[in-house]
Amino acid sequence: WHIILSTWNSWLPGDVRGFRSSEHKIHSSGDYKNPPPVEEHAALRRYHDDRAGETILIPDECKQVAGEAIIEKLTKKKFRVLAVAVSTTHAHMLVELPTDIRKVRAIAGQCKTASSHAIRDQIPGRVWAGGGKPIRIDDPEHQRNVFYYILNQENAWIWRFNAPPQEQN
Repeated sequence: WHIILSTWNSWLPGDVRGFRSSEHKIHSSGDYKNPPPVEEHAALRRYHDDRAGETILIPDECKQVAGEAIIEKLTKKKFRVLAVAVSTTHAHMLVELPTDIRKVRAIAGQCKTASSHAIRDQIPGRVWAGGGKPIRIDDPEHQRNVFYYILNQENAWIWRFNAPPQEQN
């Protein structure tokens, strides 16, 4: 699974990078790679900006602590973690999890809790937005693409699984 977590208020409805509301009742014509026109949903953006409160930003000194807490939670639950990246406004994980989406969401929630608790002295209160985006990995090529995508996150603390050296016969 590729799990994507966003920090609190970092991606609101009406965002200039594009957005989709729950159940896609409202969505923009673009996405972060091809943003919609700035004027699209401008009133919705102003509405949420006025009411949302402060965006939570994870400082550099907290990224590793949060990432290691995620890895510790997953490995303690016996899941194989392949890559983790924690940046200022989001985190990515590539991890082997059960097929049941409800269980995946619950595990992602436990990772949010563990990482929030690990950095609560620096960021008290809520760190992560509700939900998250679990994407099931379809095939080895998809897994490889996600792995390198995570390793190439900018301004992020990045961790990757280091396979033990193969024995030679």
